[in-house]
Amino acid sequence: MNRNIMLEHLANDTPWDIVIIGGGATGVGCAIDAASRGYKTLLVEQYDFAKGTSSKSTKLVHGGVRYLEQGNISLVMEALRERGHLLKNAPHLTNIQSFVIPVYSLWEQLFYTIGLKIYDILSGTLSLGKTKFLSKRQTTEHIPSINTEKLYGGVLYYDGQFDDSLLCIEMAETAVQQGATVLNYCKATSFVKDNEGKISGLIIEDVISKETQHVKTGVVINATGVFTNAVMQLDDAHKHEFVSPSQGIHLVIDNKFFNGTSAMMIPKTSDGRVLFAVPWHQKVILGTTDTPVDTIKIEPTPLKEEVDFILSHFNKYCNGSITRDDVLSVYVGLRPLVNNKKSKAKTAQLSRAHSLTVSDSGLITITGGKWTTYRRMAQDAVNNAVFVAKLEREKCVTANLPIGNLTKRLEILNQLNQTTPEVSALIHPKYLFTNAEIIYAVRYQMAITLEDILARRIRLLFLDARVAIEVAPMVATIMAKELNKEEDWIKDQVSSFNQLAKQYIF
Repeated sequence: MNRNIMLEHLANDTPWDIVIIGGGATGVGCAIDAASRGYKTLLVEQYDFAKGTSSKSTKLVHGGVRYLEQGNISLVMEALRERGHLLKNAPHLTNIQSFVIPVYSLWEQLFYTIGLKIYDILSGTLSLGKTKFLSKRQTTEHIPSINTEKLYGGVLYYDGQFDDSLLCIEMAETAVQQGATVLNYCKATSFVKDNEGKISGLIIEDVISKETQHVKTGVVINATGVFTNAVMQLDDAHKHEFVSPSQGIHLVIDNKFFNGTSAMMIPKTSDGRVLFAVPWHQKVILGTTDTPVDTIKIEPTPLKEEVDFILSHFNKYCNGSITRDDVLSVYVGLRPLVNNKKSKAKTAQLSRAHSLTVSDSGLITITGGKWTTYRRMAQDAVNNAVFVAKLEREKCVTANLPIGNLTKRLEILNQLNQTTPEVSALIHPKYLFTNAEIIYAVRYQMAITLEDILARRIRLLFLDARVAIEVAPMVATIMAKELNKEEDWIKDQVSSFNQLAKQYIF
């Protein structure tokens, strides 16, 4: 992906078949879907790809075990099908992860085993492994750190895991390979409408150059997640509260506090959500909370009570006593839950099914859902876009469309690593990321800022915020050389990144 080439495409006055606003999982999924059907497709994202919710998940590709208890069988079946598609289409960024539910009575073991057997059955031929009983001894073998007091045994099951922002970025690359034009740091500022009030285009601002462009299109898809309300209000100032955001935080700790290869899942905590402890990139992710919020920010901040909630629950189920000082990074994401004004349910109990609406102007809004179901959400949105824009109908092909090109990536990285010892050197002795990966991200993955690299291309901010701050000046210097920037740019980038990174240290 080359941003300058993408900007040249944007300058072309030829109308686009479909324009997508939002560069998270759903928006990029829409770009892949539309372009692979042959439609002339443009995607714009006002920040970086996966900047928001799509980089701040629990890193699970799952059907949603707890939705079974809610009786939402159709949602579980859809998510399990999509889990199978994703693991097949992006095997280099996904893996099968074993999970253990600790139980404290025979009744609990029977209850969860029956539920998870149903989960297996609903998976059909896409099942990742069979659920089974675990004795107390077997449970401690899978989770050596578990507190054995009153422990009866466990239930073993399997789900998927992935690297969310890396997948989203490779999805953007796939969209380009299919013929789409995708641009980060480009903001849709207003809609252009015809005499009948139908959207015929939009005004886009390049956030970096501040230049604006009038883009013509037959239809626009709003796939902006928690910013859905704001985009809908650009279309109609009276529309609001379509999405009710919920904040979830995750703590990242060293794997010495939770050794072993299996993840732990506690089905129900005091706020109604599950508690996960999931191995990821040689660390462990603990999460998550569910806190309704009124203010939507691109970088939400963790609340003290949220951090304490996760720490206390983890310490309850595992030996040892981790404190805030043991937390390497805290990241916070907002869930775009579809608002149901008639429902008095807590956000933890609101449906994770996606919702699609078409406004009088023809604006298509797709929101809700979850990472695992992004492909189906995109399919539904594009199907509706084709109808609204009266395009020739083409079949969706994304169920079997590979994502990314691992072979090409490895070839380029290998060539870079062979240039000089400095290029192949590690960014930091504790981590395996190399300077070549910085260069690759700038040249081929549209990395524009220091944050783009350290947060979403090599994930160091999420793995260890203090180390990310430590290496920031060196990484910015390498970027500056690639981008032909001066010393002032380096200082500004480091200062801006450090201000952000401090939010990840609680």
